[in-house]
Amino acid sequence: MLRVAQVAPNIFPVPPDHHGGTERVVHDLSTALRSLGVELTLFAPSDSATDLPRVGNYPSLAALERQYGRVAPGVPAVLEALQLEDLRQRLDDFDIVHCHGEFAHAALLGARRRRSLTTIHWRVDELDRALFFQGFPDLPVAAISAAQATGIPAVNLAGIVHHGIDRARYAFRAAPDDHVAFVGRMTDQKRPDVAIRVARVAGLPIRLGGTIDVGNPDYFDRCVRPLLSVDATYLGPVDDTRKGELLGGARALLFPIDWPEPFGLVMIEAMACGTPVVAWNRGSVPEIVEDGVTGFIVSSEAEAVAALARIGQLDRAAIRRRFEERFTAERMARDYLALYHRLRAA
Repeated sequence: MLRVAQVAPNIFPVPPDHHGGTERVVHDLSTALRSLGVELTLFAPSDSATDLPRVGNYPSLAALERQYGRVAPGVPAVLEALQLEDLRQRLDDFDIVHCHGEFAHAALLGARRRRSLTTIHWRVDELDRALFFQGFPDLPVAAISAAQATGIPAVNLAGIVHHGIDRARYAFRAAPDDHVAFVGRMTDQKRPDVAIRVARVAGLPIRLGGTIDVGNPDYFDRCVRPLLSVDATYLGPVDDTRKGELLGGARALLFPIDWPEPFGLVMIEAMACGTPVVAWNRGSVPEIVEDGVTGFIVSSEAEAVAALARIGQLDRAAIRRRFEERFTAERMARDYLALYHRLRAA
């Protein structure tokens, strides 16, 4: 039996309560791997609510911030160091160590790097990643999209594995309500202000769910709040239940990203509900959205308005089928398992 450690970030519990796409993916992957017969150990914060075998005696950064308010800038690094010490003491227990955090694990693994895998859940085209790859050319890295893979050196790139989610988390809904939806961080990378403008021009109410970005806290007050009204409602953070209701009841998900999105988990969450996606042609979007099948790919607000006028032409049942064929946690786990076996054999 293959013994695998899944090392999650320490920002949110695993699975997350609201925001935390990386933690959601790690939990779904770990659960699906266990169902495939993998002996799985999850390294995750102590406030994680999971039945998976778990290691970790310290709470998530989110839990500490709830308890103490703003914490010292060094706290995330301390949490990472404490987690990696737990991992160091148990390295011999695993055939593969799969890390989803930042950087320090590469140094800890040392000679074991070739029997590890790192998934980066963020953009890889900035200086920090370039230095990281330069310093660890023997670290296998899995890209989460072909778009992200273009920024990963060939010596590091172990493969491409698209995200997947638990197929049962979101229910298919054949008949939506009249609103469109936006789900994501309230930040200039995700552009909820653009979503509101598009919906308003299209004559459709919009409901928005998501957290206010801690890295850009004044964006919401400057760019989003002034646009809110009876036809544009902000719901705040949404958990899985409320997200399913919001997405399932939507005629479409608007995804007006303004950055090189490495994946975009909410796109496949919408597809799981049968809800089509109107997404800007950036980053991974052309890999995830099948234009004219699961949504429309656009390049401007005007094109998005025109796409919403055609959204009723798409078959919601077909969208759910494409989700089941392409983006389930089981498919993701099988793809990663193939990488694990290849790394172990090498």
